[in-house]
Amino acid sequence: MSKVADPLILQFGTSRFLQAHVDYFVSKSIEAGRSKAPVAVVQTSASPAGKARVDAFNRLDSYPVRIQGIEAGKKVDRVEQVSSVHCAFQAERSWDQITHLFCHQVSHVVSNTADNGYLLDPNDRLTDEPPVSFPAKLVVLLQARYRHNGEGLTLMPCELIADNGRVLKDTVLSLAKDWQLEEGFLSWLEQQCIWVNSLVDRIVSSPLDPIGAVTEPYALWAIENQPGLQQPCDHPAIRLVDDLAPLERLKLGVLNLSHSFLVEHWLSMDSSNVETVFQAMNNEVLRGSLEAVLAEEVVPILKSMRLGEDVDAYVDTVRDRFLNPFLDHRLADIAQNHTDKLKRRILPIWQARGDLDCPRLYRCLKRYQLTSEVNV
Repeated sequence: MSKVADPLILQFGTSRFLQAHVDYFVSKSIEAGRSKAPVAVVQTSASPAGKARVDAFNRLDSYPVRIQGIEAGKKVDRVEQVSSVHCAFQAERSWDQITHLFCHQVSHVVSNTADNGYLLDPNDRLTDEPPVSFPAKLVVLLQARYRHNGEGLTLMPCELIADNGRVLKDTVLSLAKDWQLEEGFLSWLEQQCIWVNSLVDRIVSSPLDPIGAVTEPYALWAIENQPGLQQPCDHPAIRLVDDLAPLERLKLGVLNLSHSFLVEHWLSMDSSNVETVFQAMNNEVLRGSLEAVLAEEVVPILKSMRLGEDVDAYVDTVRDRFLNPFLDHRLADIAQNHTDKLKRRILPIWQARGDLDCPRLYRCLKRYQLTSEVNV
């Protein structure tokens, strides 16, 4: 590969989601002449599978993303090439190179670590090359940059955590304080670095070998604006918003609620021939129940919230996603931790109902004695 010019996006994670989401957007943005910065990928673990992906990134100039599903009511099945990844590293093998890039070229950091990605390792130390946990790696890299040139940068975590930018910032600052790092560095983290909250949404169903992914047409990267923020790339699926809360409520109240509502009815009926969301949407009883609760209860509640979003259009989009014939989204998987999901997904919508009668939502909550948590 040829030498890359500044700036550079440093990405923590090699997952198929990132390949079909951030890396895909960056590739299309560069192709359209809307941005220039490519991606440098860091595999944070030492797993053989991760090493294989790193080797493939460095060996290949591009990789395929296969897009399958329903788009504007029509079936699509196409392959697009992604060429935004300039280089890739495994942290334990290439920490010096990663540190050099971080100090000299990186303008943005993106991440999509595992569910426990922000957890700290009590054995991590500032002198480790590298530390084990992701936040500790960031502290070490950020201090190296602070001491090198003191130029701030933008951190854009993509983990499915509410206020993910703020949470990551608080975690990094807390660790830096525990390590008793200098006040100037702590102030730099607060004032010169930009920590961005974002919401990501795209179902990436399977990997391709050696790299690449199969994904649905729908994609969203909602980024909460703040002073000084510059986006790393430009794409129609990227939305810059003043407040993520309306989009989070919309996703919770339509996409997430619908998944759990379908599961609730699926669990209570003889549905041995229904195993996936797609099959449920082609079952008259399950589809009818979902369409009714959306039209008569959920949509009126969401519209009363005045979210500033087109609720009906979003429902249409979710319907297309559920009708994706290529996606085997198993209801049994969605049913895991079902009661907790009802509490997170349906209870908040019920609580916002006002004077609206919502018998279907009520029955979901009553069965699991969740109605005791609301005024009925």
